[in-house]
Amino acid sequence: MHNANTATVRIIFDGRSLDVPAGISVAAAVLGHAHAGRTATHPVDHSPRAPYCLMGVCFECLMEIDGEADVQSCLVPVREGMVVNRQTPPEDK
Repeated sequence: MHNANTATVRIIFDGRSLDVPAGISVAAAVLGHAHAGRTATHPVDHSPRAPYCLMGVCFECLMEIDGEADVQSCLVPVREGMVVNRQTPPEDK
């Protein structure tokens, strides 16, 4: 929880504006402040995926950030105007 004096930035997460504390990771913003529950969907079994290690080892936090897919969201600090989307696998053919 942050107080009124904490600096915030506005990101766009899955198409909606979200004000989050400046300096936190994208993963923390999505899970802790958006209460999204997941950052991606597994490409094989379509199960929801979420960060596990939060230090760049497990690759469970992959998200699309500013149009770039497969970014480890736990290693990227939020910044004003950043566009973040959960990754979903392409539809099965």
